[in-house]
Amino acid sequence: MREIQLSLNQTQKIRLQRALQQLESLHSKVHSDASVTVADTIPISLEDSILKGHGTMVQNGEVVASLCGVVERVNMLVYVRSLRSRYKPEIGDIIVGRVVEVAQKRWKLEINFSQDAVLMLSSMNLPDGIQRRRTAVDELNMRNVFEENDVICAEVRNFQNDGSLQLQARSQKYGKLEKGQLLTVPPYLVKRQKQHFHHLVEYDVDLILGCNGFIWVGEHVDVRENVVEDQLKQNSKSDGAPVNIPLEKRQQICRIANAVRVLSTLGFNLTLELIMEIVNLSSTMALSIDEMLGPEFHVLVAEKEAERRSSLTKKR
Repeated sequence: MREIQLSLNQTQKIRLQRALQQLESLHSKVHSDASVTVADTIPISLEDSILKGHGTMVQNGEVVASLCGVVERVNMLVYVRSLRSRYKPEIGDIIVGRVVEVAQKRWKLEINFSQDAVLMLSSMNLPDGIQRRRTAVDELNMRNVFEENDVICAEVRNFQNDGSLQLQARSQKYGKLEKGQLLTVPPYLVKRQKQHFHHLVEYDVDLILGCNGFIWVGEHVDVRENVVEDQLKQNSKSDGAPVNIPLEKRQQICRIANAVRVLSTLGFNLTLELIMEIVNLSSTMALSIDEMLGPEFHVLVAEKEAERRSSLTKKR
């Protein structure tokens, strides 16, 4: 059972433990065939042309699991996917990162990986929008586009021979993120989906679920057309005065961010539907933003999720 660090009284501990046990039992019923622990036998025939991948080993003529996880089969390859692991990048992943260094013709980003990722100047849209070679002037203006501590959304492009990760931000939906909060959650809670960019129309807030475990909640940006040109104009302003966000918008951003924090603490997968359920639940209960992080709300969320999954199982 997941270790949860909350200041709970005895009644809340019992309620939370009961809800988590119910969720665990529901999960085991649904995934009983796929879930394995260490030394469990994986039902495959060694006579077939099977490729044994990560998390598997042969012992006494049987293929057994060498770690806890879920058995996955891709064509002839059989491997065990760990339920909780560090971020493992894949080409096409949507990630959110923070600039840590502006180097020659590249930016280095912290993306919750074993090493920093690289965003090349050639992988960015030019301010004039014309496809051409990058010049020395473009390189001199790099800090006007992104500088240290800027938060950026990008896409995984490829891997280099030395294991380093290269990013790209050529689409209008990528670029610098401002006026919001950057949250860090365990990467295994963010599943790869078709859509990682979400516009919460009701709150006029953007939610970006980065595959690397970095979550962005911020003020909605209509269209990121000519994103670099806009950033150059903004950075060229000499006054440097901060842009104020209305109090109501900041409260909405904080409420959504706290919903993500609650789900992360409980170890629930982060999906748009579940996040919005938590936000609506807190609004229905007329809870203040800080009360969402209290132990009672965590217990209530766990009970509601156990009830929801139980009802879905009964419908099947």
